[in-house]
Amino acid sequence: HNRARAAMPKRKKRTGEPNNGDDARARAERDRKDDGGEDVEEFAEVSLSDDEWDSDEEGNIEDVKIGKRKAFGGVFEEEEDDGGSSMESDDADSEDSGDDAESAEESAEAESSEEELPLLPQRLREFDGAESLKELAEAEGRAIGELAYQKDLFYDSEDSENERELNTIGNVPAEWYDDYEHSGYDLEGKKIGKKSTEGEIDRMLALEKHPWSVFNDKTGKRELISPADMAFIQSMKAGVQAERYAPEKWFIELNTYTDKIHATSQAPEPKSRFIPSKWEAKRVRRLAYAIKMGWIDLNKAKPATPEFYLMWNENEETQRNAFNSRHFAAPKPALPGHAESYNPPEEYLFDEEEKLAWEALDEEDRDLKFIPTKNKSLRTTPAYLNFQRERFERCLDLYMAVRSQRKRKHIDVDALTPKLPKPSELRPFPSQQSIVFRGHEGMVRSIDVDARGQWLLSGGEDGTVRVWESSTTREVANFSLPKGGKKAAVVPSKVYWNPDRELCLFAVATPHALYFISPQSIATPQQKETTDRLFSVVPSNQFKEKVLQLVRWEKPTGSQWDEGYRLIIHFTKKASELTQVEWHRKGDYFATVCPNGKSGAVLIHQLSKQISQNPFEKSKGIIQTVRFHPQKPFFFVATQRHVRVYNLAEQKLQKKLMSGVQWISDLHIHPQGDNLLIGSYDARVCWFDMDMGTKPYKVLKYHKLAVRATRFHSRYPLFASASDDGTVHIFHGRVYDDLMQNPFIVPLKILRGHEIVSSKAGTFGVMDVAFHTSQPWIYTAGADGTVRLWV
Repeated sequence: HNRARAAMPKRKKRTGEPNNGDDARARAERDRKDDGGEDVEEFAEVSLSDDEWDSDEEGNIEDVKIGKRKAFGGVFEEEEDDGGSSMESDDADSEDSGDDAESAEESAEAESSEEELPLLPQRLREFDGAESLKELAEAEGRAIGELAYQKDLFYDSEDSENERELNTIGNVPAEWYDDYEHSGYDLEGKKIGKKSTEGEIDRMLALEKHPWSVFNDKTGKRELISPADMAFIQSMKAGVQAERYAPEKWFIELNTYTDKIHATSQAPEPKSRFIPSKWEAKRVRRLAYAIKMGWIDLNKAKPATPEFYLMWNENEETQRNAFNSRHFAAPKPALPGHAESYNPPEEYLFDEEEKLAWEALDEEDRDLKFIPTKNKSLRTTPAYLNFQRERFERCLDLYMAVRSQRKRKHIDVDALTPKLPKPSELRPFPSQQSIVFRGHEGMVRSIDVDARGQWLLSGGEDGTVRVWESSTTREVANFSLPKGGKKAAVVPSKVYWNPDRELCLFAVATPHALYFISPQSIATPQQKETTDRLFSVVPSNQFKEKVLQLVRWEKPTGSQWDEGYRLIIHFTKKASELTQVEWHRKGDYFATVCPNGKSGAVLIHQLSKQISQNPFEKSKGIIQTVRFHPQKPFFFVATQRHVRVYNLAEQKLQKKLMSGVQWISDLHIHPQGDNLLIGSYDARVCWFDMDMGTKPYKVLKYHKLAVRATRFHSRYPLFASASDDGTVHIFHGRVYDDLMQNPFIVPLKILRGHEIVSSKAGTFGVMDVAFHTSQPWIYTAGADGTVRLWV
């Protein structure tokens, strides 16, 4: 608009007479030619009477018509032609005013024409108070000049609103232009067309062609975004205040005037401008802590925009978030049942006793709030008396009761349960019963398999110890223990083969004696010779005085020697009853346990030197069982709730394990020595990893009754637990050499076959278990008097 304003002829100050009628007539003639005479018919309603037309000359009548058109229709039209604008006409008149002859001639013609011009009709005189064509022309000139002045004011303004077209319809409602193709008129009286809108298809096509463009609602056109504008937008989004107009220096800073004597303010700078903000420091510390804790992720990837989206879905981002909606729908009332029917079945109707019982109950305790009644038809059914009361109580509950939305937790069961392999993938393990060993009368308390895996040893309540061939049910030896007082049978509490393969020897623990027996029928000549040489020396019993008060070694008689007895260790009454014997892995040392023996509860014996010693001067609790470490000089002592690990070489306590059970029943150590199993009378099996601490790594609660025995297999990754519920649980328990990897435990099979025996002493099921030394087989001893082999 600056170039258009520069090309426009400058308007001079009007000092002379106004334009005469000839100039107005010439301008009107040019307007009529340019417009093609079409606008004359548009204002036909402004007409003169027949007398007024007759009283004027032909040329004046044309002037009147043109004047009417200019006054009512075209006075706000600006001619762009250099010879047709009113300002150029005024400038031309001003420039020609220097010629005296011509100006005199024109003034004379104007005076003569003024005398001849008739008066205008009343309707035309209303325009600027004009009484004649001359005054009408003067008014037209003034209007055109005022139009040019207003346009100069409008376009010379620096307001950005002037970039658009100015609509001059005033307070006219915009709805009046709904049926037209234009929306109003500008300063020049031209129609303003309606702005075009951009559809979704046009928008998509335009963005593909020019991605960095924006549709301008004011101009109705799409405008490109320059790199400078894009950099400014990005800085605004990043929160950086960019000096967009800094190079232009359009603002004036304070205190920069040189002609001022005093500055705006002579107050010194406040101290707060030089001290760091306390609250900003707090905010920075909070943000730094949030970043450190991981609550704020600076490297969080932005969510990827979808490749495909709904083209016409403009309100997708502005949809109401359901999470922010705090409206909770009221719970729906219970639907009516058969009792609410107008004709309920007979079983829903109350008799007299039920009616009296219903009336005796409180309103809160009644299942039904009304007494069901039977009606012939729905038309004869009366209104419900408690309808308003129940409706009021429901409204009161909805108003007073607090409702909250509970989020339903979607828990993936597969994610919580460990991914265990199938049992079929962990074979071999015992899964079915193979053979049954029968012969004992009463329950079988203990069993064991020799080091070669060829012979099975069992001891029962009938006072006998039997030797079986492990792969068949053939009984190869039967030993009847010497009877005690009142000729009662001595019940063996524990039988245990010597782990040394060069010896054919096993130990039998009874309440008051420990017998060492060598079955001659199954021993080889070399084993017989080695065993007899070991027991050829007569025991000397040269012990300490405290030990002599507890035990006494004795060589069997001749008849007992011929039966197979090789040594007898008697336990005195002070030592209490013997319950367990445990061999060292080399077969020379063995330990015995007398739970009620106090300081002499645990004794360690050496078979080759035939000596006994008491390792503990004071007993810490009631000792249940003991075990030797299979590889290290460690000695495990289990009391009712704890397991203490002693270093025999250094003679000190190595570790104390907290079992967490009420009463320990059995203890067994893994062949590698870093893991151990504990069974308890409260039906629990605890797996301890010595490298992971003093608490159980796993607690298995599969049994329903007391656990009697736990065993590890010497070669396969298997372990088992026997319980009084008549079942034996087989587990896969793999121990890795990598210390960073935990043991892998998988339940495999539950063996059921033994009968449960109930007596005054209690309920008994499976009393003992023993794995085969080389095969994945297991032997079980039950209270039903049988020994079973599972393969």
